[in-house]
Amino acid sequence: MSALSDCIFCRIAAGEVPAEVVAHDDDFVAFRDARPLAPVHLLVIPREHVASLDEAEALDAHASARALAFIAATARSAGVAETGYRVITNTGPDAGQEVLHLHWHVIGGARLGGMV
Repeated sequence: MSALSDCIFCRIAAGEVPAEVVAHDDDFVAFRDARPLAPVHLLVIPREHVASLDEAEALDAHASARALAFIAATARSAGVAETGYRVITNTGPDAGQEVLHLHWHVIGGARLGGMV
């Protein structure tokens, strides 16, 4: 893992900044969003620092292969798989990416509105 001292998500992954972690393994960490948009709003991050989905090829092959399975398992353990959930990643400023560390929002627990 590359712990960048100015990246809040790297610091969460390293355990330096507290977060309500709901799942983790060697490659990923899932934690509750500090500003939830729905009853379940989790963030899934790779432990390895990658700025955005646009740079996903920087993830090692093992992590890339497991990313979607980890996200789905996290949604199941949060109890939203049966009724449905949304997975979103914002890439770049026009999409609203606020933290320059690849992350997926897992949102559910209520009927969600439109996409944009």
